[in-house]
Amino acid sequence: MSTEGGMKAVVAALAANLGIAVSKFVAFAFTGSSSMLSEGIHSLADSGNQILLLIGNKRSKKQADAHHPFGYGRRRYVYGFIVSIVLFLVGGVFSLYEGIHKWQHPEGLEDWWIAVVVLLVAIVLESLSFRTAIREANRSRGKRSLFRFVKDARQPELPVILLEDAGALVGLVLALLGVSFAVITGDGRFDAMGAMSIGVLLIVIAIFLSIEMTAMLVGEAALPEEVEAIRAALESSPGVERVIHLRTVHVGPDELLVGAKIAVKHSNTGLEIAQAIDDAEIALRAAVPTARYVFLEPDIDRNAQGE
Repeated sequence: MSTEGGMKAVVAALAANLGIAVSKFVAFAFTGSSSMLSEGIHSLADSGNQILLLIGNKRSKKQADAHHPFGYGRRRYVYGFIVSIVLFLVGGVFSLYEGIHKWQHPEGLEDWWIAVVVLLVAIVLESLSFRTAIREANRSRGKRSLFRFVKDARQPELPVILLEDAGALVGLVLALLGVSFAVITGDGRFDAMGAMSIGVLLIVIAIFLSIEMTAMLVGEAALPEEVEAIRAALESSPGVERVIHLRTVHVGPDELLVGAKIAVKHSNTGLEIAQAIDDAEIALRAAVPTARYVFLEPDIDRNAQGE
């Protein structure tokens, strides 16, 4: 997955959500709909989240120094985790609270048609933003399903936007249903149910996101196909008998640390071993360009000697 594609999806989502948030709050002012207020808060939270992702991406580009020798790439994961917390607290918990409050104190809707128009326009705009995210994901997900793509992604921005946009579309449909049933039946509790449904949806998405971001923060290995490409590159390099041990970890979304113990011939001189390491590193970087930090340890293949 390219960072550039993720950033494009973030900017598209931010532009859509800012406009949508304003229109939802205007609709709430006229209608008093809990679903509209929940959706307005949802869009406002999403906008803030996208700004956080942009800030995290910018701050992650700071050059490595003595205190952070492997750079600041994981800052993007930190900001992705903050996004999940914001979505949970600002979006999910508030919507759930608003829905419960309006369930206990139901009110009729005024000028309901404004809410319907705003929701329909918002569905169109969110669909366009979601289409951009899907298009960017399709460029790099290969044969993976979208769910598998989100699970396997090592860059946080695009998975976050995919989940946010998907959640926003489902939330808009729930809000539209809540408003519609409240108008048809004259019972404001349907509107409250819409708000509560949106809250539960956002909390579920936030929990899923927090789990994924936590895994990234702790440190995830390269994707299986990348590990195989690294192993193949090393073992095809002159002077390398085989890979004895191989470990990988993401020190940032686009930066891999690779540590490997490689078997060399026991008869090799120090100069030949040094050359074998250099050649193997060149082959590895060519096969997997994101392998920024490479540490290769030469050893004798004791298994081959029957030990």
